[in-house]
Amino acid sequence: MADLDTFQQVLGVTFRDLSLLKLALVHRSYLNENPEFPLTSNERLEFLGDSLLTFVIAEKLYQEFPDLSEGEMTKLRSALVRQSTLARLAGSLGLGDYLYLGHGEEATGGRTKPSTLARAFEAVVGAVVMDQGFDGAKQFVLSLFQGEIHSAIEEKLAGDYKSRLQELVQAKHQVPPLYRTIKEEGPDHAKKFTVEVIVADSVIGVGRGRSKRMAEMEAARVALEGFSPDSQ
Repeated sequence: MADLDTFQQVLGVTFRDLSLLKLALVHRSYLNENPEFPLTSNERLEFLGDSLLTFVIAEKLYQEFPDLSEGEMTKLRSALVRQSTLARLAGSLGLGDYLYLGHGEEATGGRTKPSTLARAFEAVVGAVVMDQGFDGAKQFVLSLFQGEIHSAIEEKLAGDYKSRLQELVQAKHQVPPLYRTIKEEGPDHAKKFTVEVIVADSVIGVGRGRSKRMAEMEAARVALEGFSPDSQ
């Protein structure tokens, strides 16, 4: 079992009551094999953390992105608090190394199981709000989700630009636009991609970005700026 002092450093949170953090890491399977253990499972904290995550992310989207509709905010919130996102964040914290698991659960890969990691992540959030209060927990959540929110907004924009361009191009040419990567630059950890969008053998937009998706988004945006019913 990894040291909880180390885990607090990873989280960036110093607990007043360390038993709350410990409780957040107790999987039900551990209690089945250790009935004398003084703590219960993390399921109640999981409920609390899930509720806080939903509210904090919803409030962030509402305040930061006034142009988003209710439906768009709902989709983004769902993407941000879904199991795969929470499991990925839990993995980035090394949370699985700190879990109290039964032998059977551990033998079946419990420390890397997405459902287990996501629930434990919610429980840790619940422990933070109980120990640090709402404002402290809100700051904790937003610091962890900053990159995820940015990526989700970028992905939405990419979809919007590409969908709009496809509608316009198909209406005129009856074929979708073609995206072609023409350049990759930089080391693996800091790649830059250049993509061009082609219609009827003509390049109508060029974009650069940190990923192929973002380069395609920029190419579509550029293409839309120059698009007219009589062009191409």
